[in-house]
Amino acid sequence: MGTTNNDISTLEPSSPSATAEAPDEAIATFAAIFDMDGTLIDNTPYHFKSWQALFKKYGKGEVTKQTYYTEFSGVPVMETIKRFFGADHDEAGLKALLNEKEEFYRQLYAPHVAPIAGLLNFLTSLKNAGVSMAMATSATIEDTNFILDRIPIRQDFNFIVNSSMVSRPKPHPDIFLKAAELLGMPPEKCIVFEDSLAGVKAANSANMKVVAITTGHTAAELHPVNLIIDDYMRLDVEKLATLFK
Repeated sequence: MGTTNNDISTLEPSSPSATAEAPDEAIATFAAIFDMDGTLIDNTPYHFKSWQALFKKYGKGEVTKQTYYTEFSGVPVMETIKRFFGADHDEAGLKALLNEKEEFYRQLYAPHVAPIAGLLNFLTSLKNAGVSMAMATSATIEDTNFILDRIPIRQDFNFIVNSSMVSRPKPHPDIFLKAAELLGMPPEKCIVFEDSLAGVKAANSANMKVVAITTGHTAAELHPVNLIIDDYMRLDVEKLATLFK
């Protein structure tokens, strides 16, 4: 993304790096759209722990891993806050709960922030091949900046899209369709990288190729997808291009 400030709601195409290699026109025929949580970073366990802390503090019972991975993961935090706390709080109260949950998460994860193995080199290879990229995340702007201020990948993305920019969150396809629109690429020429069940469902609904990463689910649970990875160490542009053949 072109802007260098922390306000990711301002979307501008990033400028090509003066040192980037010339794009390979034979390869750069698709766009890549990345989820953030669990896809660029392995932060899912810390989100899970922060939800557990919030539910325990307010006497809402236990959040199990099964509940988290099938019902919370990939869904905007406010959607989940409203679902479980909406009957007891007004809008201001719900916002306060969201901030509290996210503060729990940031305190837990801050000492451990790191990209998934191989990510930085993989993003560089995509950029050098002329592949346009967007991030499409259910995370809040504050949480997105929390990550992008610590990992040097902000400039790899032409656009950053969050759930406030669309009317329906994942598992609806809206956020991925918005990203494709901004990239100027038809959905069928886009590859989505996702870790969550909601995200995989959204990408399929958008008629996009799906690369699933096993940070939160087993390979058997992540379906239907076009490719399964554990990290980005052995993934390259040519392998992605074969998904369209």
